[in-house]
Amino acid sequence: MDEPAFHQIVADVLKGEIDKYELIMNRCNKAIFNYCYHMLGDYAEAEDCTQEAFLKAYRNLSKFQPDKPFEAWLYSIACNQCIDYLRKRKLSRFLPFLYQKDQDNRHVDQVIEHKYYNPSVLRALARLTAEERSLLILRCVEDKSYQEISLILKHNTTYLRKKYERAAAKFRKHYAMAEGEETNEQGQRSGPETTLSKG
Repeated sequence: MDEPAFHQIVADVLKGEIDKYELIMNRCNKAIFNYCYHMLGDYAEAEDCTQEAFLKAYRNLSKFQPDKPFEAWLYSIACNQCIDYLRKRKLSRFLPFLYQKDQDNRHVDQVIEHKYYNPSVLRALARLTAEERSLLILRCVEDKSYQEISLILKHNTTYLRKKYERAAAKFRKHYAMAEGEETNEQGQRSGPETTLSKG
């Protein structure tokens, strides 16, 4: 669905054709759910957050600015919903992330490629702020451009690029520390899988 189609549906819904909002939900549900799940790390919470994001968007359709991409607006609502959830549970647990060891200093969005559940990843993410985690997820997992992320997180691209590099460095540092803790707890163990297919 292209941008004019989104805008037409929004216009139709605002004129009373509320059934057409289902077209937006069908088109965007999977992407928004995946984002919420990556942010929250809990399937049930991600489902609830996704529903609340769509409901909030529906209630605020009249505030949508047609000169902005609709999906970016929807992601920003989902982002705020996720942050509310995280605040409520005080960032107690986090999503497994897409990550490989930075063995050759490649850019983080090249090395964060494979999804797996790993305690060290959870510990590393627990040290990041919600904004840092959201930025890494949008860039590496959702494959959003900095321009798209700027519309979602309401920051300019220069700020986001600098923030991204700092967040990636923090993640690598905390991940290495967490790997050391895991080794101390369990004895020497092999590194994370690096051959899984990207989902």
